Amino acid sequence: MKVLIADLPKAQNRDIDYEINLLKDAFADVEPVVYNYDAAKKEEFWALLEEADALLTALIVLDKEMLDHAKKLKLISLTSTGYNFVDVKEATKKNIAVIAVGEYCTNEVADHAMALLLALNRKLKQYVDIVDQQKAWVYKKAGTIHVLKGQKLGIFGLGKIGRAVALRAQAFGIEVVAYDPYLPKQMADDVGVTLVDPEYIMEQCDIISNHMIQTAEVENFFDRDFFGALKKAPMFLNVGRGASVDEDALLWALDTGKISAAGLDVFQDENPDLTQNPFVGRDNVIITPHAAFYSAESVALCQKISVENIIYYLKGEYEKVNRIVNGVRQ
Repeated sequence: MKVLIADLPKAQNRDIDYEINLLKDAFADVEPVVYNYDAAKKEEFWALLEEADALLTALIVLDKEMLDHAKKLKLISLTSTGYNFVDVKEATKKNIAVIAVGEYCTNEVADHAMALLLALNRKLKQYVDIVDQQKAWVYKKAGTIHVLKGQKLGIFGLGKIGRAVALRAQAFGIEVVAYDPYLPKQMADDVGVTLVDPEYIMEQCDIISNHMIQTAEVENFFDRDFFGALKKAPMFLNVGRGASVDEDALLWALDTGKISAAGLDVFQDENPDLTQNPFVGRDNVIITPHAAFYSAESVALCQKISVENIIYYLKGEYEKVNRIVNGVRQ
């Protein structure tokens, strides 16, 4: 039985021996295969995929072309909560289970969102430059700063992470509203958040934060029309998914002042060329390299859950599997 552990090199930068040992402890006949994916060498990956019974990955785009080479594959176990890189319909047609991690980094992502919010609001990027580069000791050089207490945060997507952000923001005296058409009102009430429509957020909020699950429905949700309708030049945070944001529209919003500042942990391209990225080097933009999920503890937990999902699934213990997105059982 072959388990293919494959991803972009940056996602493979972890203790994979830990995962291999978990698999070997569970199956005497398992053959783990580790592969750093290169899009320029698809045929090489296809050859490995054709022999695999299970695939452990997160960032490889598994479209129909890819899945056509998954001749023996029983499951795709994702080292992430999101599954937007997988053609779930095609996987279901081929009787391949798509399994995501339900939760492993809620606190880390919520903390990261707040770190970006606080750093942008307090203009820390400007102060670092003023002190480190300009050798100046003048607080007003950073520009005008407004107190957070009394500002209004609009959250798009009030799931576990969105609610964790709401609670943190409220501790700073920030009023929180949210748009989430799928969330029961009671769950919003439980964290003191008022559900509103997108138009309310566009008109009333000083800060906007994206925590929506990436689906086709929300692709380029934050587009030119969205940014153009903003009334208060809010701060914009995205620690969700890059595909939710039309980057040309966001760039326009920054250039025209429709957005006052942006904290971005993700781009549409999972491996962006930072030498050509127009968001890099701006005083009012803080970029982190898809790092919101990261802590030593979260990585270890994600590894454990995603490998156990493979083990439980292949043993037929489906009730122990974290989350079978498409419900396929064999």
